[in-house]
Amino acid sequence: MDIQLINIGFGNIVSANRVIAIVSPESAPIKRIITDARDQGRLIDATYGRRTRAVIITDSSHVVLSAIQPETVAHRFVVHKDSSHNSSSNTGGSSVSAKGGTIEEEDEGELEDEDNN
Repeated sequence: MDIQLINIGFGNIVSANRVIAIVSPESAPIKRIITDARDQGRLIDATYGRRTRAVIITDSSHVVLSAIQPETVAHRFVVHKDSSHNSSSNTGGSSVSAKGGTIEEEDEGELEDEDNN
């Protein structure tokens, strides 16, 4: 299984394979989830002091706070999923590089060609 990473803002990255939900922090039930996670040491605040706009819930019951909109995080998630289907036909080695807010794979053969020139 490939590790798929999603940028959640300010250079913070979460594993896309572990994300269960991306929600807005406005409702009372989500506020209770945040409070419970804080009390139990399962809260990860990735907002850098800015207003929380998205709450990411993982399969390990960790709660990640992000300062970018839930729609933006979800869009990065979908774009990444689409690009991973397109690159799955690549049978060569790969390296990881940041591109457009998501992490995508590049063929190592291209990198080796640049080194030889």
